[in-house]
Amino acid sequence: MGRAQGNLASLLNNRWLVFVAAMWVQAVAGIGYLFGSLSPVIKSALGYNQRQIAGLGVAKDLGDSIGFLAGTLCEVLPLWAALLVGALQNFVGYGWVWLIVTGRAPPLPLWAMCVLIFVGTNGETYFNTAALVSCVQNFPKSRGPIVGILKGFAGLSGAILTQIFAMVHSPDHAALIFMVAVGPSMVVIALVFIVRPVSGHRQAHSSDASSFLFVYTICMVLAAYLLGVMLLEDFLDLSHTIIVLLTAILFFLLLLPIAIPLWLTFQIDAVSPAEEFLLPAVPKTETTSKAGEQAEAILSELEDEKPKEVDLLPPSERRRRIAHLQARLFQAAAEGAVRVKKRRGPHRGEDFTLSQALIKADFWLMFISLLLGSGSGLTVIDNLGQMSESLGYQDTHIFVSMISIWNFLGRVGGGYLSEIIVRDYAFPRPAAMAVSQVIMAIGHLFFAMAWPGTMHVGTLLIGLGYGAHWAIVPAAASELFGLKNFGALYNFLTVANPAGSLIFSGLIASSIYDSEAEKQAGGGRLHNPDEALKCRGAVCFFLSSLIMSGLCVIAVVLSLVLVYRTIVVYRNLYGRALV
Repeated sequence: MGRAQGNLASLLNNRWLVFVAAMWVQAVAGIGYLFGSLSPVIKSALGYNQRQIAGLGVAKDLGDSIGFLAGTLCEVLPLWAALLVGALQNFVGYGWVWLIVTGRAPPLPLWAMCVLIFVGTNGETYFNTAALVSCVQNFPKSRGPIVGILKGFAGLSGAILTQIFAMVHSPDHAALIFMVAVGPSMVVIALVFIVRPVSGHRQAHSSDASSFLFVYTICMVLAAYLLGVMLLEDFLDLSHTIIVLLTAILFFLLLLPIAIPLWLTFQIDAVSPAEEFLLPAVPKTETTSKAGEQAEAILSELEDEKPKEVDLLPPSERRRRIAHLQARLFQAAAEGAVRVKKRRGPHRGEDFTLSQALIKADFWLMFISLLLGSGSGLTVIDNLGQMSESLGYQDTHIFVSMISIWNFLGRVGGGYLSEIIVRDYAFPRPAAMAVSQVIMAIGHLFFAMAWPGTMHVGTLLIGLGYGAHWAIVPAAASELFGLKNFGALYNFLTVANPAGSLIFSGLIASSIYDSEAEKQAGGGRLHNPDEALKCRGAVCFFLSSLIMSGLCVIAVVLSLVLVYRTIVVYRNLYGRALV
């Protein structure tokens, strides 16, 4: 009995159990990515035009990205309290929208609908912040894979929830809104006390590499399976029994990662894994604080005074030169020959507060590049229903699910490949962001040209590129500006999403769409006022897609500037691993 209780306690405090639970939370947390399926239902039920739907989309994006309160609560309150707040917001916001759409509650003005959409989607920020903060702290030396996998599951949640809705087999499309209101809240409440930082997170285990490989394998199988299922349901008329069976297999794949913490906890006669302290804690006592401050100041002086050509030398020679200069600085400081400058703030690679990061050019380069890249991708996601309808597709769910799958693969792949860039080559992680923005520029061009197969190729390219942003940017921000205030930094960067969507979707894409729809309706003379304006043909999104393609090219340039500015930083952070 005592051994069983010990194993259970070990399981509950296993960081891999926390990671798996966070994956499950994220698998239902990306409710904003279902807006492409929800918007046609809301538009039809309430008689909105495209500009009004774009307004709801911007409110959704604001709710999805403005997580300052979530970041604050996750720092001052236990994570379980923040998760419960998010679950309550999700249930109230989308539950009320469902009541209005189904006629069970009186209709509200557009601004009030925007508030409900904002509140409902804002619950997602609590889920994301709690999952990322806990797991990045539990795996501080695997930031790229951790962020990529967790954000990947958030992106995949659109396809997962769509498949579950197909199993429900409800002819009422508004039932999808009800599922969005209830499903995520139930999952989060079930896992609320598991997602948290746990003790021992400063240690690395020999089993970590094989565990990550197992998770990556499941991710690839899950994405391929969902894509195959969506294509089958699109091209074949499957019976409800087969759909239920396919969804049961989906649940099995989602539950499969639990094998990792179970194996690590309950393996019989297991040899204790080799452990090493990756982030040794620095004792902070009163007797050593003054000396530590002096040493830190001298090391700061070394960073400022060393010749720039030192960074271009081979690693062994570079270390020898720096050590020699460091010894001279310590000696000179002890003799009073030099006056050590007082530090004005942390250097890149150290812990920044949000206010300190906001005065750094690198932070704003990252933010603006993210705004242009992810904002244009989010515009496609929000308008995917109308884009597919304008090109003659009747079932928009297939493209919403496909872009969710590609979004997932982009996040997982972006985290994995960017980790190779920094670990194996000590090259700046933002280089991977530039590559993803080139892919997105090509994807927007495909949408503008409306060639045969455009919807399939465009969703592939935009999904991969957009998803990669949300694996690369959080990891890069934690490297350049530290982990101590990661929640606040991350939630500020996410504001780039709604800011881009407000400009690209709320002002550009929706205005062009409505203008073309009015032209096709004869300037409004032939339009039935009881029906929402609809635009048909490639012209609906031609100009807006070209504009977004050009903005992605500008984002590439900004990312490359950031790469140039941070080459030395990444060499100092990861260059030792290459020696």
